[in-house]
Amino acid sequence: MTTPLRFTPTPRQLSLPSFCPVTAAVEAMAEAGVEERGAVFTRREVVDFLLDLAGYTADQDLARLRLLEPSFGHGDFLLPALDRLLAAWTGQGRPDPVVALSEAVCAVELHRASWARTREQVIARLEQKGIPSTAAETLAHAWLRQGDFLLADLEGAFDVVIGNPPYVRQELIPDALMAAYRERYSTIYDRADLYVPFIERSLGLLAPGGRCGFICSDRWMKNRYGGPLRALVARGYHLRTYVDMVDTQAFHSDVVAYPAITVIAREAPGPTRIAHRPEIDAGTLTHLAAELTGPAPDPARGVRELGSVTAGAEPWILESSDQLALVRRLEASFPSIEEAGCKVGIGVATGADKAFIGPYDALDVEDDRKLPLVMTRDIDGGTVEWRGLGVINPFADDGRLVDLARFPRLGAYLEARREQIAGRHVAQKAPANWYRTIDRITPEIARKPKLLIPDIKGEAHVVYEEGRLYPHHNLYYITSDTWDVRALQAVLLSGIARLFVAIYSTRMRGGYLRFQAQYLRRIRLPLWSDVPESLRAGLRDAAERGDLGACNRAVFALYGLSETERAALGGNGH
Repeated sequence: MTTPLRFTPTPRQLSLPSFCPVTAAVEAMAEAGVEERGAVFTRREVVDFLLDLAGYTADQDLARLRLLEPSFGHGDFLLPALDRLLAAWTGQGRPDPVVALSEAVCAVELHRASWARTREQVIARLEQKGIPSTAAETLAHAWLRQGDFLLADLEGAFDVVIGNPPYVRQELIPDALMAAYRERYSTIYDRADLYVPFIERSLGLLAPGGRCGFICSDRWMKNRYGGPLRALVARGYHLRTYVDMVDTQAFHSDVVAYPAITVIAREAPGPTRIAHRPEIDAGTLTHLAAELTGPAPDPARGVRELGSVTAGAEPWILESSDQLALVRRLEASFPSIEEAGCKVGIGVATGADKAFIGPYDALDVEDDRKLPLVMTRDIDGGTVEWRGLGVINPFADDGRLVDLARFPRLGAYLEARREQIAGRHVAQKAPANWYRTIDRITPEIARKPKLLIPDIKGEAHVVYEEGRLYPHHNLYYITSDTWDVRALQAVLLSGIARLFVAIYSTRMRGGYLRFQAQYLRRIRLPLWSDVPESLRAGLRDAAERGDLGACNRAVFALYGLSETERAALGGNGH
């Protein structure tokens, strides 16, 4: 998923009088490679686990149910589901297979080669069960469709939808096709990946009481682009089951954004059964499925039940109930960090770092056209160790680009790198402004004392910078005209910051959290005017000494945490 798909119509396509950009884009995607079409293959133990959770088991009358697999790929889900269907059919005396089973399955695949390969496997599987070749081919024809699930005409409703929807970024989808998707699916919002409309359509195709069981990225459950889909689920569905698959080997290949399993039913909302990071072992998952679908969950066996997980477009909070209670209490009692007078921002993205960034002393431009730059590597040790890099600033104080005629050294520097700088997307959109960085640079940010926070970390990594350096785009920063920034560092180094980020953010590979602006802004903070002087001094002292225990003790007092709340935060501060 690193190389954008470039569609070029073939001479035959161009010769067709009814040539349609959408049709042509679908044809291009049907021939795309693994990365462009977002194909990730699921381990058999996980497939069986998800089929169990969705209630598609061989002891049911599966011939009377309708199963939908919206992106069957190499048959990771489809073939095990067919094994269960055929076992149930055999147990009923093997009635005429075409009559009994033709309506039982609908499976869609866009990629033509995968469709053909899996079709042959389906026919072979049916023949192995003693179904004549003619009947096997008839069933394969009835069940399998080659095409785009998001655009295909599908009849009727389904009792079970199962699978692993494709994970494809918008920029990898041809513009005409993306426009067609947007017309049809209201949940495509902001930078939503392709699996979001897959979930929307799958839910819309459920019969009353039907279940949709998917394994896919958990990002939509908490981040900005998942808001409309979360609202859709909250309005008319029940999140029955959630299984966090962080740090599990659920797939045949490694993925950076870790997945989760969800089972969402078309029924009245209710409590959600939750499990975390199960061992990928057939026996373990079979027992876990029984716990998750049984009459009463047993926390001792790794299953909890939470109510009110879905709440409009709000991020899903799937942590422990005591942590949730603490977050809700703080949200009710204190303003957000920005309402308390702090600003959360992200450093500058240039679009061409090799041109705009270099050793500060070697940047041959006027002195007021460059700023010393702080990058993630500069703060790895917990304090700022500036490596001497700088960034070119093409902006005047009023926010407009400077006139290069007034800055001949800057003009010469940029002109020498014009090909690289002008080739960026932001420059091609506005050729007259070819030398702007993607983000505006505001020198005042460099001059302010600030806290610097890397995007991805296992724990809160909050570094104080006294007001000399401008942050790079891999760093978030927090400034304040009201709060003492050193005292604020103690708050953010404490368990409070990690609690809010862990509740609202998605986890990355290795269990790392994303300390992004959207999650940092969720942190609640007392007004500085409400903080007693003795506590102010304690916060500053704890931060300056880097004493995390002292930070926690001061913060417990700041928020008035009870013993139970301190335990939910992970300790008593000692």
